[in-house]
Amino acid sequence: MKDFYFVASLSLLLIVFSCSSVNVYSDYDKETNFSSFKTYAFYKKGIDKVEISDLDKKRILRAIERELKAKGMVPSDNPDLLVNIFTKSREKIDVYNNSYYGWYPWYYGYGYGPGYGFGYSNVTSSTEGTLFIDLIDARKKELAWQGIGVGILSYSKNIDKKEARISEIVTNIMMQYPPKIEVSSN
Repeated sequence: MKDFYFVASLSLLLIVFSCSSVNVYSDYDKETNFSSFKTYAFYKKGIDKVEISDLDKKRILRAIERELKAKGMVPSDNPDLLVNIFTKSREKIDVYNNSYYGWYPWYYGYGYGPGYGFGYSNVTSSTEGTLFIDLIDARKKELAWQGIGVGILSYSKNIDKKEARISEIVTNIMMQYPPKIEVSSN
C-alpha cells in the first residue's frame, strides 16, 4: 500500500509540473531583415476570426504588446509588421497503468514463478492549447515569422492565475523573436 501512495504522489507531481511547461517553436523567412522592423499594428481582420473569448483575446494581445514594446518596437498606423494570432485546442487523454507482471519470490505465494500483481489504471484528460503568433511583413504582405506555443490550458476561477498563464505562454513564444540567424561558414 505504501508503494501505491508513492506512485500516486509521483504521478500527481509529474502532472502538476507538466502543466506548467510550454513547448515553444518558431519558424521564419531566412531572407527577411528583422532589424528593419520597428513598428507594428494588430491585424484586426484576422484576430476577429479567432474563436476564443474576447477577454482571453485581450489578455493575449496585451501580453504580445508588452513583449514587442520591451523589444523596442512601437505601435503605428503605418506599421512594418502586422501581428495576427490563431489558436487551436485538443483534448488530451493520458492513461497511467502500474500493473506489475513478472516473477515473484516464494514469499508471495506457493513458490517462485510467474504471476502478476495488483495495480491500478488512472485516466486523466486535459485540454492542450496551441497559440500561433504570426508577424507579417506589412510591405510585402508575407509571413515573416511565426511563433508557436503548446501547453496545457488551465481553467481557473482565479483571473490572476489565468492572466499569468497567458503571459507565460506569450513570453516564452516571444523569446524566440527576433530569430537568432545563424551565419554558415564555408
